[in-house]
Formats: sequence, structure tokens, C-alpha cells
Amino acid sequence: MHIDQIDTPAVLIDLDKVEANLARAQSYADANGLPLRPHVKTHKLPQMALRQLALGAIGITCQKIGEAEAMADGGLKDIFLPYNIMGADKLDRLAALHKRVTLSVTADSAETIAGYAARFAKAAPLKVLVECDTGSGRCGVQTADEAVKLAQQITDAPGLIFGGLMTYPPKGEIAKADAWLKEAKAALDLAGLPPPIISSGGTPDLQRAAEGSVTTEYRPGTYIYSDRMQVAWGHGTLDDCALTVKATVVSRPTPDRAVLDTGSKALAADPVPAPLRGHGHIVEYPDALVHSLSEEHAVVDLSACDTRPDIGDTLRVIPNHACVVSNLYDRVYLIRGDQVEREAEVTSRGKLR
Repeated sequence: MHIDQIDTPAVLIDLDKVEANLARAQSYADANGLPLRPHVKTHKLPQMALRQLALGAIGITCQKIGEAEAMADGGLKDIFLPYNIMGADKLDRLAALHKRVTLSVTADSAETIAGYAARFAKAAPLKVLVECDTGSGRCGVQTADEAVKLAQQITDAPGLIFGGLMTYPPKGEIAKADAWLKEAKAALDLAGLPPPIISSGGTPDLQRAAEGSVTTEYRPGTYIYSDRMQVAWGHGTLDDCALTVKATVVSRPTPDRAVLDTGSKALAADPVPAPLRGHGHIVEYPDALVHSLSEEHAVVDLSACDTRPDIGDTLRVIPNHACVVSNLYDRVYLIRGDQVEREAEVTSRGKLR
């Protein structure tokens, strides 16, 4: 199939760019002795995760149990869930998943650990890492002493194994996060609880990840596709962006305005960091500005363009945030050049639990 035959809106994945992005990251990781455990939230496709493993990744990262279940169904065997799993139903599903794959999770509270401890037994223990807030202000223990206390609670539970430390550090603050983790590691070593794993992540700092002196694995996600956010943060260029949304011009109300059939339900509504503007980059009209989205419409300012599209023309838009866009579509088209190699079901989309 030629891409011109694809109805819109539709997600196109450029496989040549995917391969280049994966190879670049794996080469950096290999050169620096830093294992990769990619986050699948960006692509949500088992075949992409398997390709990451084939290139050298040690396992994958998922954010929710449903996402991990879909990956296990797709043949993935080593899964890290860096999330506080709460509630009897979820713990039952976690235990069932644990029987199928090599599984590890995180916790940042005594309550979460108590839930794990009540569900897992010594015969098949669950590996638990302590989540640390190294500056992002999200989940995670706040001090090294808290990390030691939770590590001891994990160690004392017969059905649990202390797996180490995990963090999602703030962008551009590798040194700050490294200092936090070094202090926590020293406190754990002193307590006789050396952390086997110290897991960090984030695509924006991927090419500097080895500066984390105590990090033992790294969890990038968006690097496989990239997007306008990553470009704004200094990770690659627009030419590296493998995911585009094919759109149709459905209206030209004025000479300076076009309307596309790709609103927030197709492009997502995430803003892009400065200096970039708008809700996407139109490949064929780089001076156009996608300045607003409603649910089903993208309004484009064409005033800076020398040439302009007509009603019925199709365009390709690089979205601000590829991960959210992947979650909006049941299927994507995997392409090389202008030819479709195959369609792929996005098996982990919508897995919020």
C-alpha cells in the first residue's frame, strides 16, 4: 500500500528513522557500559519492544499492569513496573503476571510494601525497588534515611526481595540526581543493604546518562520515535522524528487559515516547550503554525507560508508528544519511504489500570 491510500487521521511510523534512533541509543549505552531498559509507553507495540531487546536492551519498562500484560502476551519476558501497585484486584493481577514473566516493581511507602508482602510468598518472591524523588517532585522517598527504612522493610518480608533504587530525575539535572543517589547508596551500604540496581531514566538526558556515576540501568522511552518536545529539550532534530500523523485539509475559510481533521483526539493537546510554538510541525509546510486544537479540528495559521495547501490535500504532522498520540489510535502504519510495510495493532493503548 502507498501512504496516499491511507485514510486520515492516521499514524505513520518511519521504520528507517526508528532503526536509526534505536541504534544511536544502543551504541551510546554499549560504549558506556550502561544497560538500557526501554520504557514502552511511547510505542506500545510488542514488536518494537522485541526489536529493542534484539539490539541489546536488557528488558522493558511498563507503567501500568495492563500495559505489562499486553507486552507479556506479545512475548516480552522481563518487565519492570515502576509504579505503586495498590488494591486487591491489581495485586491479584500482579501475582498472575509474576507467574508468567520476570517481574519487578517499585514502592515509596510502607503501605505499598505491606500490600506486596501480604500477597507474595517466599517460594516465589517479588523484587521491589525503592522509588526516590531526586528532584522531579512526583513520587518517591525524600531522604536517604527513608530509603534505608523501606529497603529494610522489603528485606524483612519473606515474599519480597530488595531490588535497589529507582528514580525519574528532573531534566538537565543529572549531577543533582547522582548526588542524591550516591548518598542513598552509601547509607544502604552502611546498613548492610547494598542496592543491586540503581535505575534512572528519561530521553532528554539519554546522551549524557553515563554521567550518573552510580546508575546501573537507564530507562528511556520517547527516543524510539522522538517528537517536538524532545527536539525542544535538545534531543535530536525534527529529522529524527519517526512518528507523524497524516491529516487532511478539510477547510480553508480564509487565505491565511487551514483546518485539518486532526484535533486533540488525534494530535493530543500537550504544549511544546519554548522556543517552539503550536501543536505540531507540518512537514510539507514548515512555516505553518498549528495554533489551536478543538476535539476534531486543528486550526493552522498559513500567513508565514509562501505556498499553501488546498482543500483535500493531505499533510504529515510531527506531534508535540508522541507517547500520547500512540495511545489515541488502535492501529498504526509502519512505513519505509512512501510504502506501508504493515499495519500494527497498538496492543497497550488505553491500559490505564
